Amino acid sequence: MEPVGIEVVVESVRVHGPTGQHVVILRELERERYLPIWIGPWEANAIAMRLQGIAPERPLTHDLFLRTLRSLGVSVERVEIRELAEETFRARIVLDGPGGVREVDARPSDAIALAIRADCPIHASERVLDRAGVIAENEEEQRLSVFRSFVNSLDLDPEERSEGPAAG
Repeated sequence: MEPVGIEVVVESVRVHGPTGQHVVILRELERERYLPIWIGPWEANAIAMRLQGIAPERPLTHDLFLRTLRSLGVSVERVEIRELAEETFRARIVLDGPGGVREVDARPSDAIALAIRADCPIHASERVLDRAGVIAENEEEQRLSVFRSFVNSLDLDPEERSEGPAAG
């Protein structure tokens, strides 16, 4: 089964100061296009800890899930951010095990947290990147403007969501 979309990597996890909302920013490998996805604080922490090389004393949920899969002879082949429907991203985790290749529906935040632990590729569909991706004007500007553009494009009401618009 071929991957859906374009390979991306986790660029960073950030917190929007005024709202306290968390966002993971994925970057295309081949070009300077970014995909920001709003995520919950627990998933943001799980992703950030792994990116920073911090290992908790006891396994977090994503670590436990990966260990369980591996103990069953299942490997995480890749994660795919496939859709953006009604301002919510949808992802699939592609697994390979004794029963063959299987796909599991997942929130992008959980799928990304698992992917960085499994050291497997993350893909985003071209349609999702075309719709929600952001291209930075120049290198100096890209760190701030990617996040600023994304935040400014949304109508946020923190009371209405736990993982609200474009949540993972």
